[in-house]
Amino acid sequence: MADQASTPSIADFEKSLNELEGLVRDLEQGELSLEESLSAFERGVKLTRECQQALKSAEQRVEQLIQQADGSVVARPFHADEADDV
Repeated sequence: MADQASTPSIADFEKSLNELEGLVRDLEQGELSLEESLSAFERGVKLTRECQQALKSAEQRVEQLIQQADGSVVARPFHADEADDV
């Protein structure tokens, strides 16, 4: 249970990604003060790390779902065209 609480949800990922996109827009416009820009950059770095962790967690979940007929698990990338074979 503790592992699930520390794993970001898909909704959290999407919220973080949307916030990150907003920060990038604000920084690109160049209208922020230096202090605001630094704060936005720091927040962006934190959000990027959170998003990377969420993606890594999702990748691990997909790998856990790929199982051979004999019960052995093979870690391999998920490809959408393989979903029809399952």
